[in-house]
Amino acid sequence: MSNATLEQPSNERQRGGHTSLPVIAASSLAGTAVEWYDFFLYGTAAALVFPALFFPDSDPLMGTVLAFATYAVGFVARPVGAVVLGHYGDRRGRRATLVASLLLMGVATFLIALLPTYGAIGIAAPILLVLLRLVQGFALGGEWGGAVLLVSEHGDSTRRAFFASWPNVGPPLGNLMAAGVLAVLGATLSDDAFQSWGWRLAFGLSALLVVIGLVLRLYVTETPMFEEAQRKADAAPKGLPAGVVVRKHWRMVLLAAATRFGENAGFYIYSLFVITYVTKMLELDKSVALTAVMIGQGVAVVAIPLIAILADRIGRRPVYLCASVATIVWAFVFFGLLDTKSPGLTIVAVAGGLLIFAAFSAVIGAFFSELFPTEVRYSGVSLSYNLASVLAGSLAPIIAIWLYAKFDTGYVIGAYLAAMGVVSLVASLIAKETRETDLTTVGQPVGQDM
Repeated sequence: MSNATLEQPSNERQRGGHTSLPVIAASSLAGTAVEWYDFFLYGTAAALVFPALFFPDSDPLMGTVLAFATYAVGFVARPVGAVVLGHYGDRRGRRATLVASLLLMGVATFLIALLPTYGAIGIAAPILLVLLRLVQGFALGGEWGGAVLLVSEHGDSTRRAFFASWPNVGPPLGNLMAAGVLAVLGATLSDDAFQSWGWRLAFGLSALLVVIGLVLRLYVTETPMFEEAQRKADAAPKGLPAGVVVRKHWRMVLLAAATRFGENAGFYIYSLFVITYVTKMLELDKSVALTAVMIGQGVAVVAIPLIAILADRIGRRPVYLCASVATIVWAFVFFGLLDTKSPGLTIVAVAGGLLIFAAFSAVIGAFFSELFPTEVRYSGVSLSYNLASVLAGSLAPIIAIWLYAKFDTGYVIGAYLAAMGVVSLVASLIAKETRETDLTTVGQPVGQDM
């Protein structure tokens, strides 16, 4: 069945929900923005609030390390979520799985808002915090892949990168919302009020955002490519979809994950670790870091779909190569700008870094979708995405703090980030262009093309 045929919605599918690509893209964006708001809100709180509330017996720097360790726990759970939710996404459908992931994330985040601190219940507080973080990570493990496929598998191969880029707007938009909410609360409340109960308002707001995301996700249809694969008797994979991916497409998983190292490590340095660096190491007011992050995330939100339009014209690989080289260079420029302690140059540093992140994000949705067959695409995309998140993103803030504690300079952190960019550069050089891929015929040949 051709792409054109699959792009024509049946009457049954029209009754089940909306099939307009802009509406579907908006639905995917809304869901990912809510989930990443929840996920990054935790990360921002880990830098500003959690060390004192949940790890008070540690010295300030170690308390921050422990808080980021609980942050990293969420990444450990993401591959598990990728396997479990990827399984249901490949067997039961993209839309239903996305609804489940959004509910899990929303409930976990709302419960964090109600969580007693170490001073109230002792060691049980950080334990419960870790458990809720695990649920957040599990939910996010199945979120991105499904959101991208919900758009990619509805058709329009000539603009696949553009439409598949909208779920990738979710992370910077979610981070922008998280930083914005915390900045407003921090500016309007005293430090004591913010530490005591103000941060809980930001987590409680998640409940409202989840309702909005659910309404939009329930409004759209299942993807036609998944429905067609389900109708084929020979389409069902033998065994677990994740097992099929590992056995038959493991090279794709490793290569795809490697292309994200510079992007993922960079994102958490530019948008999360920078808050700790500016407030703890440079001893500037937290508003300087939060303002820079908000402006930088705004730059990324605008840049991602614009660069994706370019990727639909020139291909995925050139964009990846340019972003990888830029990561290597900007890694050192970034810390040079921060060390001036100038608020304006801090904004330039963060905005430049997140513009590089936007270039990666503009192509990753389409590129990953073009690597795996429909019947295991959810699992393949999710495993690739989250493998990079564990190996690069989860460790980046912790490694950065350790490097600074050992060498007392941000430039050594820049060297670490540049090394992550080298990994992405090598992977991008190995990869071949996938822009002309027909998603309905992806199979073994793709496994030989990269």
